[in-house]
Amino acid sequence: MSFLIDFVLHVDNHLVSLVNTFGDWTYLFLFLIIFVETGAVILPFLPGDSLLFAACALAANSQYHLNIWIFAFLFLLAPLLGDSLNFMIGKRVGKTIKPDSFLGRFIKEEDLEKTRAFFEKHGGMAISLARFMPIIRTMSPFVAGSSGMPFRHFFRYCLIGAVAWMTLCCGAGYFFGNFPIVKQHFSLVVIGIILVSLIPALIGVLHKFIKGNKQPDKD
Repeated sequence: MSFLIDFVLHVDNHLVSLVNTFGDWTYLFLFLIIFVETGAVILPFLPGDSLLFAACALAANSQYHLNIWIFAFLFLLAPLLGDSLNFMIGKRVGKTIKPDSFLGRFIKEEDLEKTRAFFEKHGGMAISLARFMPIIRTMSPFVAGSSGMPFRHFFRYCLIGAVAWMTLCCGAGYFFGNFPIVKQHFSLVVIGIILVSLIPALIGVLHKFIKGNKQPDKD
């Protein structure tokens, strides 16, 4: 876990080491990380937003010989394939999953309930919005599959979210990632990205808390 935290906070340094060691294989490694983040269901804690930002910041630096268009293609394809796999898993076992099963050991009922509530509030657009929210973006395809949603309907919203996510994260990294102030305080930037991505979930929790306190006590 300590390695994961260090990787997330210093993802730029780790990516530089990865590029220097593996060269063009870096494309495949980063594709797999983004794919597994949602496709594996059980690994929602893998870096997503900050990884895209850092990778595209490196692509903007000619020193590393990375192609921004390859990154853009892979970072669009990876979430689409990962979400589709996750959807199929949810469709197959979502309604029958048990706490003592293999998936049940990793998937928290609390996370599933938050995602279901998010779906009830936002409808189909929840799939697109979830792409910007850690953990919920991993649970969202699973819940959609278990709910009986048609795959065509799911994929349409999934595509909207993936295009917006890739464009925003890759664009921000490519155009702003090499600013001196960003490079000098990259860990703070990563923390900021994580906090911004958590804002919708925090607002939801706060709204639920306030709503619960406003309910009159029953005698």
